Parts: sequence; structure tokens; C-alpha cells
Amino acid sequence: MDGMGVDRGRRRFLGALGAGAVSAAWPRGAARASAPDPRPNVLFIAVDDLNDWVGCLGGHPQARTPNLDRLAGEGVLFENAHCQAPICTPSRASLLSGMLPSTTGLYFLTPQYREAETLRDTVSLQQHFMAHGYRSLGAGKVFHTNTDPESFHEYGGAMGGFGPLPEKKLSLPKGHPLWDWGAFPGRDEDMPDHKIASWAADRLSEDHGGPFMLSVGFFRPHVPMYAPQKWFDLHPRGKIILPEARADEYDDIPRYARQLSYAAAAPRHDYVVSLGEWEHGVQAYLACVSFVDACVGRVLDALRAGPHADNTVVALWGDHGFHLGDRLRWGKRSLWEEATRAPLMIAGPGVARGGRCRRPAGMIDLYPTLSDLCGLPPRPGLEGRSLRPLLEDPAAPWDRPALTTFGPNNHSLRSERHRYIRYADGSEELYDHETDPGEHVNLAGTPGADAVVREMRRWLPAVNRPALPGSGGSDSPLYGPIDAW
Repeated sequence: MDGMGVDRGRRRFLGALGAGAVSAAWPRGAARASAPDPRPNVLFIAVDDLNDWVGCLGGHPQARTPNLDRLAGEGVLFENAHCQAPICTPSRASLLSGMLPSTTGLYFLTPQYREAETLRDTVSLQQHFMAHGYRSLGAGKVFHTNTDPESFHEYGGAMGGFGPLPEKKLSLPKGHPLWDWGAFPGRDEDMPDHKIASWAADRLSEDHGGPFMLSVGFFRPHVPMYAPQKWFDLHPRGKIILPEARADEYDDIPRYARQLSYAAAAPRHDYVVSLGEWEHGVQAYLACVSFVDACVGRVLDALRAGPHADNTVVALWGDHGFHLGDRLRWGKRSLWEEATRAPLMIAGPGVARGGRCRRPAGMIDLYPTLSDLCGLPPRPGLEGRSLRPLLEDPAAPWDRPALTTFGPNNHSLRSERHRYIRYADGSEELYDHETDPGEHVNLAGTPGADAVVREMRRWLPAVNRPALPGSGGSDSPLYGPIDAW
């Protein structure tokens, strides 16, 4: 980052946080005069577009994720964790600010975090730790635009982002340039995620002179779903199990829901099928998940082998789910299970080992949870809840469903048993996961559903801020065309 950006960011940072931030500006590896700080470090790992196709979550029977599975076994796996928005920018902004999309008005891909008037002066998760003496380091996709200068003492870069790209698309000749998949490039070392993992592993071998937060953002399995051939070989074509796709999928859901979940940038399912690319697309996603699992494993192995192994909290999360032909659609951008459910696992000091928690959790809960685990004072205005009781006892009482929002006044609530969806036009969906885990039978308006609907409505947000000026990136016809991914 350039010096002007750092100075401008520091001024804003100090203005927002006060003099407490000054102590966080020591260089890498510098010794501090005071006694060693016993507070745990934080390794904060984000994986882009990772749905529940993870071995320990059981979303796909052919998922091969030994490193994620191992991490889940070392801590608590939240089996019922959900994003706050099924699209990158608002999901990450919600987690990193601790504020709901319905509070900030950030629902779509634009505006970006610091461009949003409701978020411009907020204190991010990383800034909160910086204000209390933590050194903040990061690389890759943490914020949607890869970095926020105010949130890092050191940022290693995006290292190529969604690249590298072949000279021409491999599988889908038409459509958005990022919507493609196939075996490319030839080596792991050419992939940005491999470089990000190497950078993070190096930081974990260093003495940072006090507690630190290392934020690591991986780009795969986000499209383009490219990975070297060896990862495709783990999931051979001809043996791939395809998701369920029912012809009657939309017979009992509101018209508004069908419109909202339409994404012009994503390929139509019938187009993918007509090219004979459905199995290949599923194979590519599984391959990219296995590849990014290996990248995560390199970072975790460096932690285990280094000086910080016994005093580091690890939190790994996905920013939302992803459709791969299920519900006859591709991409995210819906309020159904496939788009909202994502991995969330936490391990380290103060966390039970081998725990599996079925209580509903939101990614927005990470801000207060990590602050709580590290002994930081709670920050006013956070809308998540600390998951610490569930980290100590995964079966502890928990009464709040997980909330996901896509566009103004469109909300989904997920409890242990039910999913309830209410759209801006008042139409509704209700699913019982005990009898219908695929969410195929809409119970809204049927006899016996009223009591459940009334209970779920209690948890709808009281504030529904209009979309911010400059809002875009939703390619639903309800909101107009997009000019960006």
C-alpha cells in the first residue's frame, strides 16, 4: 500500500479509536518492554464461496477436505452456521463490522466497505484488536476489495486474486468472464492461494513482539473454478454425484422468490446441461475445494510447528454457500439452504475439542466471539452474539435463529428445525428440516404452520434501511442490471 494511503488510514483509524491505537504500531518482530502478553493470538481464515461441501459437514459425499476435517476435530464445528448475506460484499462487511445488512443498507456488491456511508467510520474487527494492542496482519481476500488499510499493520497483497486466467475460456464459451472451470494452471505454485498460504505460514514462524491477529483470505472455490489437474484427478469424471435438481422445484414458492434468486451473471442451468458441463462444473468445484483445503492445511501445519501453536485461536469461515445445479441454478444469491449455509469452525484455548454444535450461528457472531475469547472489552453496537457458551458446551441453550438478508426486506431465518423466509412483498416460505432437509415442500400457509411462523417472525429485524446510494451488483430484475461481478 502507498504511504499516502497508510497515512490517511492512520488518521482515520486514530480518529475513530483514540490514543489506544498508537501502541499497536510497532514493527514486525520488535520486542516490547513490558511483560509478555498472555492473551491468545488469532488466526482468522476466510474461504470464498465455500458451501457445505466439506467432509465434516456432509454437504457432498465426495468432498475430500482432510485439513478442514482435522481442524473441526480440534475445536467446535458449527453444523448450522449461516451467512448474513448470500453475496460477498455485504456478507464480509457484516462480519467485519458486526452490523447487519438491514442496519447498514449494504445489500449488494457495491458500494464497498469504506464507501458505504453507514460503515465509513466503523471499527472493523481487526481495528478493534489493534486498538487493544494486537498486531494485525493479512493477505488475500478478507474484505471484498482485498484490503482495508485501516485494518492492517501489514498486508501481503491479493497475490493475483482470481487469476491466473487462460488465453480463452475453457468450458463456458459465453457469459461473464469469471464464469468458467477446468484444469488450469499446471502447478499449485502458480495459484494465488498457494502464495497466500506461503506468506501466512512465514508470518506464523515469526515473533511479533506481542499478540497478533493474522487474517488469511483464500479465493477458491470462487469462480473461475480453475485448479491444477491433480486436484481434478481426485474427483474423476464419470463418477461424480450430481446435486438433486427437481423439475417441480418452483411450483410452490412465491414469484418474488423466483425473481430475487435470478442472477443474470450466472449461467442458466439448461445452458450448462446443453453443453454437457454439469458434471464437469461439479467436478471443478470439488477440485477447487480440495485445493484450497490443502492451502489451509499448509497454514495450519505452520501454526502447529511454530512458536504460537499453544496460544492461538483459529477461526475458519466461508462467506456464503453456492448452488451447483441444485434448484436448477448456479451461484449464490438466494435465501435457501444451499446459499446461506457455510463452514464455521473455531479451535484453540478455551474451546472444547471435537465438539459439533447444531445450534444456529451467524458469521456476524465472530466479532463478539473472538473479542470474548481474547479478553477484549465488548464493542458497543455489535449485533452478533458471542458463541463462547457454545464453544465451551456445544449443547448449551441457544434461542436465536440465524438471519440472512438479500436486498431490502428480504429475510431468511434458520433455527435448528425450520427455515422461514419472508420477502419484501409479504410472501413467505417455511421448511421443516426434520422431514424435508432439501427444502422442497413450502409449508407456509398450510394447517399447523401458523405457530412456527409467528415464532420466527419475532426475530425479523426491526430496522430495514433502504439500499445505500450507489447500490449495485444484484442482477435480479428487481434491482436492475449489474456492471460488476
